[in-house]
Amino acid sequence: MLKPTLLAAGLAALLTLPAAAQNTNSGTDKFAQLETLLPTPNAYRTASGAPGSEYWQQRADYNIRVKLDDAKQSISGDEDITYTNLSPDVLTYLWVQLDQNILDKNSITTATEVGQIQPRMSFQALDYLQRSEFDGGFKIAEVKLKGGKALPYVINHTMMRVDLPTPLRPKQAVTFSIKWAYNINDQTKINQRSGYEYFPEDKNYLYEIAQFYPRMAVYSDNQGWQHKQFLGNGEFALPFGDYRVSITAPADHVVGATGTLQNASEVLTSTQRQRLEQAKNSQKPVLIVSPLEAEQAEQKRAKGTKTWTFAAKNVRDFAWASSRKFIWDAMGIRQNGTPVMCMSYYPKEGNPLWGKYSTEVVAHTIKTYSKFTIPYQYPVAISVHGPVGGMEYPMICFNGGRPEKDGTYSADRKYGMISVIIHEVGHNFFPMIVNSDERQWSWMDEGLNTFVQYLTEQEWERNYPSRRGEPANIVAYMQTDKSLQTPIMTNSESVLQFGNNAYGKPATGLNILRETIMGRQLFDYAFKEYATRWAYKHPTPADFFRTMEDASGVDLDWFWRGWFYSVEHTDLAIEGVKWYTVDSKNPEIENARKRELINKAPQSISQQRNLQDIKKTLVDDKPELKDFYNSYDPLSTTEADKQRYQQLVKGLSPEQQQRLNAGLNFYEVSLKNRGGLTMPIIVQMTYEDGKQEIMNIPAEIWRKNNAEVTKVFITEKPIVSFVLDPFQQTADTDLSNNAYPQRAQPSRFEVFEQQQRAQPNPMQQQSALQQKEQKPVNGATSTGGTN
Repeated sequence: MLKPTLLAAGLAALLTLPAAAQNTNSGTDKFAQLETLLPTPNAYRTASGAPGSEYWQQRADYNIRVKLDDAKQSISGDEDITYTNLSPDVLTYLWVQLDQNILDKNSITTATEVGQIQPRMSFQALDYLQRSEFDGGFKIAEVKLKGGKALPYVINHTMMRVDLPTPLRPKQAVTFSIKWAYNINDQTKINQRSGYEYFPEDKNYLYEIAQFYPRMAVYSDNQGWQHKQFLGNGEFALPFGDYRVSITAPADHVVGATGTLQNASEVLTSTQRQRLEQAKNSQKPVLIVSPLEAEQAEQKRAKGTKTWTFAAKNVRDFAWASSRKFIWDAMGIRQNGTPVMCMSYYPKEGNPLWGKYSTEVVAHTIKTYSKFTIPYQYPVAISVHGPVGGMEYPMICFNGGRPEKDGTYSADRKYGMISVIIHEVGHNFFPMIVNSDERQWSWMDEGLNTFVQYLTEQEWERNYPSRRGEPANIVAYMQTDKSLQTPIMTNSESVLQFGNNAYGKPATGLNILRETIMGRQLFDYAFKEYATRWAYKHPTPADFFRTMEDASGVDLDWFWRGWFYSVEHTDLAIEGVKWYTVDSKNPEIENARKRELINKAPQSISQQRNLQDIKKTLVDDKPELKDFYNSYDPLSTTEADKQRYQQLVKGLSPEQQQRLNAGLNFYEVSLKNRGGLTMPIIVQMTYEDGKQEIMNIPAEIWRKNNAEVTKVFITEKPIVSFVLDPFQQTADTDLSNNAYPQRAQPSRFEVFEQQQRAQPNPMQQQSALQQKEQKPVNGATSTGGTN
């Protein structure tokens, strides 16, 4: 119970309670505007965050022919690139990305990586250390101008400069060709964004192929050529264009790729084409290649090759997958009237998880992301299961999540697989459509995408166990030493704790904006506006920050400054609470209240012991020592007291008299920002009768003093406790100082044997039990799809 303090000076003094009136901010004001940090608006990018009237971007169209050598695990190909200069600048050379050179023997990535030798190391760790023995870089055979004239070029690690014979002027285009080859990496030894997986049981390979062709770099208004070296973390910055890609693979392989298949009659059987047609209007996945057909292909080796041709319009990249092990299912949906084929390719080792969930997850993701951003406009969306844990490309992505060999799986494996598919399919929106520069800012695609992934997971299943998005889940990271953190606004290659920084923290920040700072209505509108403005364009962080403010009417500079530009954390604390009630000046009321307080006051320890030890005082023994004051009651109300009160109230208006006798409670709460990160204050007040009330105080309460403030709460009923952030909305790192009176926060410790044995997953445990009863395990033999 909070103890009241009398406001002896009456109501007038209450109205002049001291607040932190002076600005005691030290250093940079957390509410200073970001104008000095953001680029100056211009005709290309406006102050509102929208593309300007003179916005432009370059274009690169490709015609690619590539051949997969299944015997040597290598690729060879040639491509024609038509590059259109839509900038106002004259270009004398072009920059091309050679991302496979990250696997070159002389890779700058390998040369600059740090590492340690451990006393005990796995063969996989040893393979990683020795990966420089693998020669996986591009072998450029020739670069030619259309017509056959050789073009001079210079390779600088993962970038190649192509020198033009004549300057490329605005609105002009140039077509040139590149011939190349490289060796494909084994994903179990060299874990990259693409590669192959070998299955010794049936001696087959599964290929997930990306960054397989020399790709044009971005030339933009805000930084010119983006030719920062590819070191591993910072992914890709790419221009849009149209693609036509012909993939020659073994005749018994099934190939899935970005875009739509152009020659189905040449590579698919009539039955497979009929199934594809059936899948367009099916309410559940239809098997195009069944498990039985895939298993038969595994056991045979067809002679010769087939060439699969795909076309894609207005995409920034192209990727593909190929294997004779592929089961293939598909299901059609419509998104704002546009038909979309949702498809999955997976080996039998992926079942039952993949057949049951993958394509359903693809469809759910397309629908949900379209609701929160823009309608999906590409014709297909594909999820492929193979060696890559999770990687995204336009219309196709590579995902992990494999059950045990007996077909069982843990809950973690199931939800991990669903989450990675949502995440990678979601990348179609960020950055494949809203085309941010991943080489510079990983958070602009990973963070925004992880946020919408969280929304999509929650619409998949009630209380879905999302890893990222909830503020409470980022607390452990925010508690780490500042020397182990970098601001979100850090280049991709310099980020520490990449997953937390590029994925978790920005996603959590957006959730805090949506739920606590802006509200869902304002946030959802502004976020959708950002996606609409920058669809099929190249946004920067400033474009995002400015659009979110412009479309919502909410000043968020303080939030971007704290959450994105600093490593401060949230730790708001209640330093103390003072309880005041108004002195009514009515002697009968005030004397009765004082008497009640005296009667409730506990006796001191000396008084308690004196009752036992002192049987009789001297005055008790000699009553003649008593006088007037031994019987005087200072809290009794006299006629003189009443008259003085009547004289006092005569000078007050009826409204003032009512306020004197309203019996209101005034609580002065002292609050401190211990973590440094500015946040709204959410206060839960619990009343004497057990009822609760939530007060949401905007972050602007800290604008004149970023470190400490006091806030007065006025209530009719007495309050027994105050709690800050009761629903953990702000990622507060220390909940022990969030309550008044203070509450102890429970924690736990584990007791375990020195060596723990791996336990079977719950499905295996249930399987063992049901085998005794000769009952099948639900779902363990499902292959998904309908034929």
